[in-house]
Amino acid sequence: MVRSVNLRRNQSFKRFALMALGLGAVWLAETAVVARYTRPTESQLAQGKELFEHKWTEHDSLSGGGDGLGPVFNATSCVECHFQGTVGGAGPNKFNVKTFEILPTKKEPLPLAGIVHASAVKPELVESASTVRRHNPIVKNGMKVIGGCRIDIVDFDPIHYDTSNTPALFGLGQIDKISPMAIRTQAVKRSLGSATKEFSLNFNSTPIGRVRVLPDGRIGKFGWKAQFATLKEFVAAACAGELGLSNPMKKQHVPQEYREDKDAKLDMTRQQFTALVSYVENIPAPRRERPTDIAAQTIVDRGEALFASVGCADCHTPNIDGVQGVYSDFSLHTLTDNLNAGYVKETEVPLPKDHPALDEWKTPALWGVADSAPYFHDGGSPDLASAIERHAGAARHVRNRYRALSEEDRAAIVAFLKTLRAPAGEPVANR
Repeated sequence: MVRSVNLRRNQSFKRFALMALGLGAVWLAETAVVARYTRPTESQLAQGKELFEHKWTEHDSLSGGGDGLGPVFNATSCVECHFQGTVGGAGPNKFNVKTFEILPTKKEPLPLAGIVHASAVKPELVESASTVRRHNPIVKNGMKVIGGCRIDIVDFDPIHYDTSNTPALFGLGQIDKISPMAIRTQAVKRSLGSATKEFSLNFNSTPIGRVRVLPDGRIGKFGWKAQFATLKEFVAAACAGELGLSNPMKKQHVPQEYREDKDAKLDMTRQQFTALVSYVENIPAPRRERPTDIAAQTIVDRGEALFASVGCADCHTPNIDGVQGVYSDFSLHTLTDNLNAGYVKETEVPLPKDHPALDEWKTPALWGVADSAPYFHDGGSPDLASAIERHAGAARHVRNRYRALSEEDRAAIVAFLKTLRAPAGEPVANR
């Protein structure tokens, strides 16, 4: 009797196991089908490439019922700025964009970020610092400055300007797939490692960066301030802000008013926008180009090892969530020694908890860095050596360890970075 019951149990277990395996096979097959048919077709990529390289004009024939380029903009095409190394690369300083942030005040407690558009379809619409000031006057007696026992009430200027250099778009499709959990987990691992070192009285660890949590709770991965959670949002904002092209996710800006024109007609249809996003999403990830000479390989290998040992890889994490060779932790870090640069902490209205400080920037991915000069968010470092030397603030200990190396070892690190090249080839279509 017992044997009979056990036999039936075994048979039931086998049927359950086979059913589970069958469901798993179905799930895997469905996943493969979805992956295959969500990849863009050749015609979709061709349309995306046309839109990426198209030089837009006012009342453009591709804009349908919209007004085409503008009315305010910074470029006339995506490729005008994104071209170094190959299509989709970074851009030189001549294409830098002037950005601003309006710091919180009692009257306006939330910060506001914006772009000063350098061009417009009509000269009278061109924006400048004076047009930004028109909407954001100096707050009289709006800030407390505390020094010892003395408290001064002084005027507060809510406007902070920065310069934004064109970032490379290589491998953004892979970055888009990195899970928020992976970014958080990486930060936790760093935090535990730092705590372990401090327990051993080693206080030279690189400070942990801050994961950017957006107001809606999502994790930011795109933009110099990690202000976008998805590639779609990043592309939509670039179309609307840099080209003045209203799209299904973002409307163009009202000239000199620094807000979306909610009444603007679409310059890009949903099909066009999807094609453009698909093209950017499938720009290949950068490649590692190792030298063929044995002696040069030895130098590069030593440079890679030193890159990790001095602490560069603490923030420029080589691999994350299966994405190999990306070299970023996608967290915010302060890289200046003056932690109050441009912002006095004693102001009565602080920045929101999860909002980046003015001197906090997302760790840029280093893949393709050999073809992405100039460096830093403002393009202020013309070459790799000067970019490393510029690291301060949270990276001060790393920079000092780099400086303590021999000239040959410093050159080896730069040689390693020069093997991180722009990708070869075009986005691949569904076949």
